[in-house]
Amino acid sequence: MKTIEESLQERKQTLNIVQAPSELEGRLRNALEHIPTKKRNMNRAMTWVASSAAALLLTVGIYQYPAFAYLSGKLFNKTELISLSFSELAEQGYGQTVNKSKTLDDGTVITINGVIADDNGLLMYYTIDRSVGSVFTDNGLFRYGVDKMKGFFTDSRMQEGTAGAGNSKDKTHIEGVYKFEPISPFSRTLTVTFSERLDNGEQAFYPISFKFEANKAMNSILVEDISQSVPVDQGTVYYDSITASPTSTLLKGHYKMDYEGHPRFPGTTKLYVNGTEVESWGMRSDDSAGKDIPGFELEFDVLPTDKIETIELVLENFSGYQKVEEPISLASPSDQSIQIGNEKLWIRSVTKTDAGYDLVIARKQFTILETENLSVQAGGIAVPVSSISPSRPWDLKNGNILWEQTYSFNTMEEPERLLLDGFHYIKTYDKTISIPLDIKK
Repeated sequence: MKTIEESLQERKQTLNIVQAPSELEGRLRNALEHIPTKKRNMNRAMTWVASSAAALLLTVGIYQYPAFAYLSGKLFNKTELISLSFSELAEQGYGQTVNKSKTLDDGTVITINGVIADDNGLLMYYTIDRSVGSVFTDNGLFRYGVDKMKGFFTDSRMQEGTAGAGNSKDKTHIEGVYKFEPISPFSRTLTVTFSERLDNGEQAFYPISFKFEANKAMNSILVEDISQSVPVDQGTVYYDSITASPTSTLLKGHYKMDYEGHPRFPGTTKLYVNGTEVESWGMRSDDSAGKDIPGFELEFDVLPTDKIETIELVLENFSGYQKVEEPISLASPSDQSIQIGNEKLWIRSVTKTDAGYDLVIARKQFTILETENLSVQAGGIAVPVSSISPSRPWDLKNGNILWEQTYSFNTMEEPERLLLDGFHYIKTYDKTISIPLDIKK
């Protein structure tokens, strides 16, 4: 199997030959603008024909549009990508130099230095410089923000950003990087709007537009449909696809739970390449899986540049559910744990009050008791819980902290047993999925 660098260099030589028709965006805009407006009596067949015509032109445009090219140079990991200046990255062949600025009324200058785009998103490198004699205050980093990036077929949300004022000792200079959702290759002009929180509490907005050169975007290293799943206690975790680009590796999937919505705990999925773990950069929700389907997107670092022999996913932990089959005795409350399945509970005390009895139960931080049917057996009857206190820490003085709550019951009879349906917790699964390799040639 070829190394990533060898594959990318070959692709660059072939793809750079293809030229984009300069009038493509205008043709597409013109075609869409001339689709007849739907009249009330327009039948579905006419609507379908108009839509199909636009789709056909779009398909032809995609076929003629140049595939993403790539650079000749080294691959940087994410830490390097967000810490180096754009000029340093451009020296290695990364991205497109922009250098478009906007000068604000107070003399502050916002500059878009350059962008790096690929199938996983767009990184925008920017600087903010204060005028002579003016400096950023301690909250200067929070004074400025950014909105969506817009263009032809593009309405990309900002996903994350980083900035630092430590780039200049005189506190007059900020350098930062924003990451946006993927940009349509049909966008020839992009507009991003910066915002500023003014001293009077209002916000000001500053749009900056620049030409986008899609042929300077970078192609993916690896795109694979996974279509594999892991069964969990109350549903299934589906891994749908993985896209590895020169700026990040994105893993997409979705959940199908026995209940509506996202799981209580999203768990931890790890990515291994040739047996070595790839650094994770977090999780976010993803609505591309479909309506009412809870989807997720995991971001990892750039894949290693060595020859890839194996890629594996490991669902290390995820939401678990433990059903409690038997009542729990309250005869001898203490600080000793009670083993239930793979988890433990602590019945710390049972105390008489003016209104009845208080029961203090401790558990790990992410162990959550089901309270809908929680009750105690007292005097031969089941007494439901009447109130539950907020969680509070219980320091074991050995480096471990548990969390306890007080459960109150309105009964004059001393409780004998705790009746609990079950509890949710973070369960260890350690399930491995191997991904077939098909690195682009």
